Amino acid sequence: MPELPRTLTRSWSSTLKLPKSTFPARVTLTDQSKYLKRCTDNLYAWQRRERPANRPFILHDGPPYANGELHVGHALNKILKDIICRVQLGLGKRVRYVPGWDCHGLPIELKALEAQKDLGKTNGPVSAAVIRKVARELAGRTVKEQMNGFRSFGVMADWENHWKTMDKDFEKRQLGIFREMVEKGLIYRRFKPVYWSPSTGTALAEAELEYKDDHVSTAAFVRFPLVTIPSHLAQNPLLQGKDISAVIWTTTPWTLPANAVIAIHPELEYTIVQSASHGHLLVAQSRLEHLEGILKEDLSVIVPGILGSELADNTTYRPIFKGPDSDAQPIIAAEFVTADSGTGLVHGAPGHGMDDYEACVARGISAFAPVDDHGKFTDRAMPSDPTRLSGKNVLTEGNIAVLEYVESQGLLLSKHRYEHKYPYDWRSKQPIIIRATEQWFADVADIRTSAVKALQDVHFVPTSGKQRLENFVNNRSEWCISRQRAWGVPIPAIYHKGTGEAVLTKDSVSHVMDVIDKRGIDAWWTDDANDLAWIPPSLRESDGPGYRRGTDTMDVWFDSGTSWAEIEPPYSSDGHPADVYLEGTDQHRGWFQSGLLTFIAHQLASGSTTPRAPFKHLITHGFTLDEDGRKMSKSIGNVLHPQTIMDGTLLPPLKQKKGKGKKQTEAKGPVYDAMGPDALRMWVASSDYTRDVVIGKQVLQTVNTSLHKYRVTFKLLLGALSDFCPQDQVPYDQLLLVDRIALMHLSEMTLAARKALESFEFYKAVNAINRWANLEFSSFYMEAIKDRLYTYGEDSLSRRAAQTTLFHIYQHLQEVLAPITPLLVEETWEHTPEALKSHCEHPMKRIVSSPASEWQKPSLEADYQDIVAVHSVIKVIQEKARGQKQMGSSLQSFVHITLPEGSAASSVLRRGLDELADIFVVSSVTLSGSSEPIPDTIANAEWQYSGEYELPNGAKGTVYIFSPQASKCPRCWRYVVPEIEAAEESVCDRCEEVVQELDAST
Repeated sequence: MPELPRTLTRSWSSTLKLPKSTFPARVTLTDQSKYLKRCTDNLYAWQRRERPANRPFILHDGPPYANGELHVGHALNKILKDIICRVQLGLGKRVRYVPGWDCHGLPIELKALEAQKDLGKTNGPVSAAVIRKVARELAGRTVKEQMNGFRSFGVMADWENHWKTMDKDFEKRQLGIFREMVEKGLIYRRFKPVYWSPSTGTALAEAELEYKDDHVSTAAFVRFPLVTIPSHLAQNPLLQGKDISAVIWTTTPWTLPANAVIAIHPELEYTIVQSASHGHLLVAQSRLEHLEGILKEDLSVIVPGILGSELADNTTYRPIFKGPDSDAQPIIAAEFVTADSGTGLVHGAPGHGMDDYEACVARGISAFAPVDDHGKFTDRAMPSDPTRLSGKNVLTEGNIAVLEYVESQGLLLSKHRYEHKYPYDWRSKQPIIIRATEQWFADVADIRTSAVKALQDVHFVPTSGKQRLENFVNNRSEWCISRQRAWGVPIPAIYHKGTGEAVLTKDSVSHVMDVIDKRGIDAWWTDDANDLAWIPPSLRESDGPGYRRGTDTMDVWFDSGTSWAEIEPPYSSDGHPADVYLEGTDQHRGWFQSGLLTFIAHQLASGSTTPRAPFKHLITHGFTLDEDGRKMSKSIGNVLHPQTIMDGTLLPPLKQKKGKGKKQTEAKGPVYDAMGPDALRMWVASSDYTRDVVIGKQVLQTVNTSLHKYRVTFKLLLGALSDFCPQDQVPYDQLLLVDRIALMHLSEMTLAARKALESFEFYKAVNAINRWANLEFSSFYMEAIKDRLYTYGEDSLSRRAAQTTLFHIYQHLQEVLAPITPLLVEETWEHTPEALKSHCEHPMKRIVSSPASEWQKPSLEADYQDIVAVHSVIKVIQEKARGQKQMGSSLQSFVHITLPEGSAASSVLRRGLDELADIFVVSSVTLSGSSEPIPDTIANAEWQYSGEYELPNGAKGTVYIFSPQASKCPRCWRYVVPEIEAAEESVCDRCEEVVQELDAST
């Protein structure tokens, strides 16, 4: 083919190697389902087949509750777990992540009752059998709906083998663990105070409480007339013939009918004072001034300095509600009495207070609680006049009635409104009471030492979680595990119909378990009440009242707490069933604690001498908040649904604005483009989840920006590598300086991101990736190599060197993003050229590769910093030229650098001179020493600007930019064509050589 004249007009763009890729610039949601299945279900199945069984990683799922729609808190939790699993997959582990659901408990039971009501089927009490049937159906439907939602987040798990606490196999394992604890003597029944929810009619565990800071009670100061006092006081002439009363302060006047003692501190000083209105009163010396303020009168001290130890067990008083013939009750010593509140004397009702109970039981005083399941007084509250209190709610009209009676007896000194912290039922959001009932308890005191010891080899994220969990365990002596509801696993106790005595032994539980195995667990409720099959043969009486089955169910925390049993032994070499437990910080007092206690009990029952926690790493995350720091709430209107975020149609709440006649509303449109599950995942990965996590349109716009940057980067990489094959790689020692700097940066980013990912600090990994993508890759390296990629000959060493570098970047970027944005990475694989696919493993099936050690040279970082110091000044003064309309593209400038005094020959500005024009994206770079004259080309240029630069070592020099001293090449756009040859369409020597090679090959 004849050579074309240099001046012949032609389309130079056809001779350029512009990037070509099928990778789309934007997410196509219709394609997401295809990528979703590949990088979740298919990938999980592949790794379970292909990864070695001797390198397991087990993440045990803290079961979400099968009730209601998913919210962003669910997304935060499940995506964090998925990122962890994918990181371990990249390390070559075989991942075991089997999702689970917590299906029993009150909220689902209440929904079942509500469903029956809606169907008009609640004319009378609803049977346990009906409740269980409807609740099981409700939970089953919710599990399916939530599972679909979780899968849409890109969560890779064994969904087909998920578990539920209502599964037969789960319930059998749970009962087996319960039987072990029975055999070990860790389960017992006692009449004692527990947290009781009148609104839901059941006992509660502490983990089922939430505290309201602004609860308002009617508090009261009440006097109890003393019957006897210590002899040395009785002989005091100042007290002869005087009626003395002990003064107490209470925030729960409704507990006064159950009063059994008054408690004082043995080391406090008490005094008897005289009140003009109320006679002689006994009060702590330290609280005298406070009482004077309450009564609004000065009190005269009659007998000061009486030690509590003198009064305790030597003083009695007359109860208020038990009638005139009742026995006098004692004043006792107790350490829980304080000198900084009330009167220094505490009214004790062992049926309604934990401390009161312990103090009274030690003295043989039984608990008394005249309150029914619904929080209403029974006839026993006031035997002398039952109708006065019976049937009244203790928290409302019952409290008022108690105070009215106390006042009618002249015993009420004062009452007032008192705002304080008070426990509420976390489900019904109603206040609870403390009430003594017959309940089943697990003895935590016998296992907590082993439990705390087992935590010593657990890694906590954040580290503060260790102390938090230890505190909860140490402060707990027992665990109320029985609930008075129908939807749950039964406590397999049987009761004598005559005496009410409970039977719960290893053999009795085993017998019940055998019947459940044959008939199903619902038969415990549906079988005839007199069916003897449930009664162990040894207890079947030929005559007599016989036995009945109990109706209590187990605390749902016992259900989920035993979920570690779904992980089949053998465990890892260090004895932990799971590598990771991860839930919200509220689970320190919930699932983390119940899982720890049940697993420790199981090990002790099995004879283990070195108990382990069920988890090796315990990770907690905060709650999700809106951008104003508020919790998500439907009433506020700040709830964000995960699907909305994935679809990119985030709409803020309607805004109210005033208009004529009536208010008008307006809403803004979509805030960002649809980015699929990766948008949700990037929000999670970008957040410091160890604190409360903020989400809102501004946060999501930032996430969207990062995701878009990744897409642009991958599109550019795939385009640049469209004609590259791994066999074309250039050895490291033949790479250009800027390539080696790029690989150094890639190495730093990869190592930093990988360290952060493996340390569960995902936001640090995202920060490292974003910084690299925006600065070191996009703003530095890609700008420096575009000319080489687009204008050099296809097989030229320089171009292949750049492609080699980009190939390494492509692979490592896929690997660090695979755990965070798996759909994006899967999509990149879909559009990867076959020449690369045939020589590379799928990015999510790779065991992540380490950057080559030769890439990690400190000297390259020093070179980079010197280059950046000069480049930043060049950019500044180029802007001055642009401001004067003297240049547009940075190529439309020449650069001259005067080196600092004493600049060594090894300076990167000298060594890399041939590359500086590409690095600075200018058409020419020249150098001179500090003592050499400035070239005439600068002085004679049409325009010129200068600025001083300073290198990291403090050395300073000057950089000049000036008008090009050559003409523009129409192909590469560099100003390098000698003006004498600047005929129309003349190209530079380098471009002419490339074009001739192209022409020769066609």
